[in-house]
Amino acid sequence: MSDDPETARQIEELAADDRPLLVLDVDDVVLEFIRPFPHFLRSRGFGLTLASFRLIGNIAEKASGRLIEQAEVTALLGEFFDAQADWQSVTEGAAEALATLGERAEIVMLTAMPHKHRAVRRAHLDALGLNYPLLTTEMAKGPAVAKLRGEKGRPVAFVDDQPSNLVSVRNSVADAHLFHLMAEKSLRAFLPAVSEDITVLEDWREAAPKIATALGL
Repeated sequence: MSDDPETARQIEELAADDRPLLVLDVDDVVLEFIRPFPHFLRSRGFGLTLASFRLIGNIAEKASGRLIEQAEVTALLGEFFDAQADWQSVTEGAAEALATLGERAEIVMLTAMPHKHRAVRRAHLDALGLNYPLLTTEMAKGPAVAKLRGEKGRPVAFVDDQPSNLVSVRNSVADAHLFHLMAEKSLRAFLPAVSEDITVLEDWREAAPKIATALGL
């Protein structure tokens, strides 16, 4: 089962489905994050410098230049997710690709965020026409994907912008098809090269046919 009890509970609520499974991260895969987030920060008196693939150490108070600490970053992220409907739009091509893939595959969104933000994200995705099941997790994604797959060994594809999440799924579902997709591709410069078993995607136009082939659709 999932290492996160709340994630496991959410999975148990899903209807049984034996179709090929596509599991998607949300931020910077389905919804824009890195592009709108600096605008949100400026509205709160902060600035973001993308000098590395992390938020800690890259957000500063504009008035003083002080780099803010973990607790302040967490609080700002919480504010952003509470107001996400004002800031986050669908990544280019995602809605169309998912509509096609969803005709023959089960699509589930698995987002790494505090469970308290799930209802707000659910409402925002629904408003955007992205009515696929949404799971939140505060722990590793691999065990959650393994539980989602179930016991029948159906094909699984997993898409995320964070290499650590792709590795987590590989460790839990050895035969999963892994895809690295980033809405803001400039951040790849800060990442090490991914391993050969992970397919790097440029956008959803490229992603859709490759995911369909991987899942045998």
